[in-house]
This record gives sequence, C-alpha cells and structure tokens, in this order.
Amino acid sequence: MPMGFNLAEKVAGDFQFLEGPVWVPARNELLFSDIPASRICRYTPAANSVSVFREPSGQANGNALDPQGRLVTCEHENRRTSRTELDGRVSALATHYEGKRLNSPNDIVCRSDGSVYFSDPPYGVKPELRELDFQGVFRVSPDGKTLTLVVRDFVKPNGLAFSPDEKILYVADTELGHIRAFDVNADGGITNSRVFCKVERPDGFRVDVEGTLYISAMKSVEIFDRTGKKLGEITLPERPANVAFGDPDRKTLYICARTGLYRVRVNIPGL
Repeated sequence: MPMGFNLAEKVAGDFQFLEGPVWVPARNELLFSDIPASRICRYTPAANSVSVFREPSGQANGNALDPQGRLVTCEHENRRTSRTELDGRVSALATHYEGKRLNSPNDIVCRSDGSVYFSDPPYGVKPELRELDFQGVFRVSPDGKTLTLVVRDFVKPNGLAFSPDEKILYVADTELGHIRAFDVNADGGITNSRVFCKVERPDGFRVDVEGTLYISAMKSVEIFDRTGKKLGEITLPERPANVAFGDPDRKTLYICARTGLYRVRVNIPGL
C-alpha cells in the first residue's frame, strides 16, 4: 500500500464529534456516534442517507456487535456500557467496579465467546466526580454477570481490537502514543504486555483478516502490518477518531473524523 494516499470520500458531514462506527450486516448499514449530540446515527449506503438510530444515547462513544448481533455501547454521560437487545430494549452491561462507578467507558470490542472488553479513561467525567483512581481495561464475562479488570496500568486507554485469531488484544494508550499488545489467556485474562507500535495520539482502530491494523492517529489513519511495520496512511481533511470495516464484502473502511464521515475502499477485507 503506498504511503499517504488520498482516496477517502466524504459521505456525510455537519456533525459535532464522530466516534464508534460499527457495521451491521443484518441491515447493511453503519451505526456511529455523535458524542456531544448524544445521538447514535445510521448511515445506509444503498440510499446514501443518514438517520437517527437512538437519541438521547447517553453520549454514546464506542460501539460493537456481539456474536448474537446485539449492539454494545460505551456511554460517557451514563458512565456505563450498555447492550441493545434485538427487540430494541436497552439495558446496562457494566456500571460499577468493586462498588465504584466507572470513569467514562470509551471503546469496546466483543470476542467470539461472547465476552466484552472495554477501555475506561476519564475523558467524559469531571475530576471531582471520579471514583476509580486508575484508567483500565475491563472484561465482561459471556453471561454478562461478571466484570473483571484485566489491566490497569494505562494513562489514557482508548481503542482496542483483537487479532484475527483472537489470541492477541491490542490497546491504544493515547497519552503515551503507542499501541500495546497482550496475549489473551484461556480464562480471558491478558498477559505479556509489549509495545506493538508507536503512533501520535492513537485513538480507535480495527484489524483486517490478515492482521493489519488501521489506526486513527493525530493526522491520518496509519496502517501497520502484524509485525508492527508501517505500511502507509490515509490522509483526511479532519483528524480521525475511529474506523470500521463495512459493506457486504467488508472492503470499505469507514472513518469517523470529527465532523465528517468518510470511506475508502481497501484490498483486504476487515474483521
């Protein structure tokens, strides 16, 4: 992939701060969050249209689909993660850890066993209202009943994603400017922390079927292969915040970049 190619197409604009794109195969549509507007929006490529999926959303940020196709969401204002049932009912997934309220769940990813991992930086909560004195990554068990802290030594944990075989969990630390990789144990815990690559203020990211990472960074979407070697970047007129692979062939990379939603075709399908 050539360095610095400019192929991103703007498909929608005039938002406040976009985040959390996720492709919904059952409806061939993209859901994404406009955080300050407290709204989850829907982009339908077939009609080239944007509509409101949920409002208010509790200042939704990251979104993902679980193996049953249910939407799981990080909500800044409500300081929780939630799950939307297939019939539209919304319920809390995680709100407290050891009796203390979460900071402001930011990004979220689901494993094929039904477990849910999310980052919990303090971006969406006032310092005086914080109850946890650390910024960590948590895991919700497949049955939704147990919340486990899997790592706590982050400064500003942000985006996260699994490798194609789900044996590695990647987590961005926006403040320290790198992506860390962890081995995922049989019990869902993570070990063997190491720096995978360095990126200026990394945010949300996704992985394709070959293990290549597409990382929202300070000035572009930076692309790294599974060994941590940089392959190229996608430049945009706005700073990107998160990405998701979509369309039926999973070869369109949708990019949430501040006030605009963009897309670019890629050669390798994403997860």
